[in-house]
Amino acid sequence: MSHASLFRAASPAEIADEVLKEFVEAARRALGDDLRSIVLFGSAAEGKLRATSDVNVVLVLSAFDPAKVDPLREPFRAARAAVRLAPMILLESEIPAAAEAFAEKFSDILRRRRVLHGSDPFAGVSISREAAIGRLRQVCLNMVLRLREQYALRSLREEQAARAVADAAGPLRSAAASLLDLEGAPASSPKEALLSVVSSFGGAGWDEVLGRVSEARESGVLPAGSSAPALLKMIEIAERLRKRAESLP
Repeated sequence: MSHASLFRAASPAEIADEVLKEFVEAARRALGDDLRSIVLFGSAAEGKLRATSDVNVVLVLSAFDPAKVDPLREPFRAARAAVRLAPMILLESEIPAAAEAFAEKFSDILRRRRVLHGSDPFAGVSISREAAIGRLRQVCLNMVLRLREQYALRSLREEQAARAVADAAGPLRSAAASLLDLEGAPASSPKEALLSVVSSFGGAGWDEVLGRVSEARESGVLPAGSSAPALLKMIEIAERLRKRAESLP
C-alpha cells in the first residue's frame, strides 16, 4: 500500500506501524551486522501516537560506517516526511555515557520503549540520581526559555501557537514523570504525571488548560482565541516544574 493510500485509510498509529516496518527492513538491509537494535520509545511505544507526535527511535550500532549509512539516507527522509521519524543513532559503547549525559531523555526511554529489532540494549541501564536531577533542572529551564520564545514568535498566529502547544506537551509530560519518579511517587504514565503535578497547583482553570494540551496534540488546532492563553499557561507549568526540580534533594 502506498503512503498516500495508507494516510487516507488508517489512524496515525497504524500509519506509523506500517512506515516503521518499512524503515526497519531498510535499516537491516543497509546496516547488516552493524545494526544491534532498533528501539521505539515515547508515545508511539505506548500505542498513544497522535497526528502531531514525533515517532522516536534509537538505532544502536556496533560501529558507524558511512558506507552502510548512506543507503539509509533516503529511507530516513521518507520516514521523516511520512510520520515525523526522529532517529537517534547510538553506538553500543556510548550507551552508559549517553544515559548519564541525557538523563531526562533516557528516563523516558526506560519508562516507555518497544524493541523493533534485535535485543533490548537498555535492559540493564540505570541513571544516577545526581544525573537525573541535574538534567531535569536543565530541561525545565530550557522549556521555560523555549516557551517564552515560542510565545513571542508564534502567538499572533492561531495555528502556529496551537502547534507550539502540541510540541511542548510531550516534553512537559516527560519532565513531570521524571519529577514524580525522583520524588518517590511515580505516575502510571507521563500524561497522568502532568495531571498530578498540575492538580497540586490549586486554583481554577487547570483542567481546561490540560484539555487544550490534549486537543492540540490530537488535532493540531485549537478554538479561536485559546492558543495564546494556553501557551502562557504552559510557560507557568514549566516554571513551576523547574521550581520543584530545584528543590529536589
